[in-house]
Amino acid sequence: MTLAELAAAAALILVAVLLAWPVPILLSRAAWPARAPGWALLLWQLIAVAGGFSMIGALWLVGLALLPQWPLLAALPAAALAAYLLVHLGITIVQFERQRRRHLALLQLLSAPHPTHARTRVLDDAAPVAYCLPRGIGSVTVLSQGLLDGLDQDELAAVIAHERAHVEQRHEVLLVAFKAWRDALPWFPIAARAESEVAALVEMRADDSARRTTRDEVLARAILRVAGPAGPAEHASSRRDRHRDRFLRLSF
Repeated sequence: MTLAELAAAAALILVAVLLAWPVPILLSRAAWPARAPGWALLLWQLIAVAGGFSMIGALWLVGLALLPQWPLLAALPAAALAAYLLVHLGITIVQFERQRRRHLALLQLLSAPHPTHARTRVLDDAAPVAYCLPRGIGSVTVLSQGLLDGLDQDELAAVIAHERAHVEQRHEVLLVAFKAWRDALPWFPIAARAESEVAALVEMRADDSARRTTRDEVLARAILRVAGPAGPAEHASSRRDRHRDRFLRLSF
């Protein structure tokens, strides 16, 4: 193996280590992603893609260093890792689609169409609930009766705009990809942290999209009054903290 090949292998290993631990930790602890969730989401995607390719490339170059006479054999560990990650991605996509179809079938039984909002269904539930069910051009926004009773028309419009932003920006694609990463590497703590951070950032991104058609104070009130869709409590807490600060600034 030449000096240049050794240097390339060492560089890829260094990049893989940096992207596997210190860089995601620093990003998850930074304050700026809450102010620019779109850029933060892009950075998480770059970290995931670059990290995966650097791990695969590093395995390939190390294999070549150990087995220079058998290049195909040397490439087997890298090929196995790539196949492992792709298989998990495929499994996660299939599971997501099955769950989506089952959820949609239950919705047809347990909910009714909203009288004025297209592609919106209402659950007879006193808890304030709002979420979207992606299905291409047939995506459905789900609202509970408790939510409809607890919000005024402006606040309700803000919530619907938030949910529609998830659909229009295809946030489910990001969530599925990072879930596949976590499922493929359950022993890898950064994979779980990345999934959690991305889940929180897509909520913030949808909030910011809703701000284009909704006054800040209206959206802030809606966020503070609504429990939010099912998910980790820290996601709802981070959104509420973010909009509570904005609401307080607007109030004085």
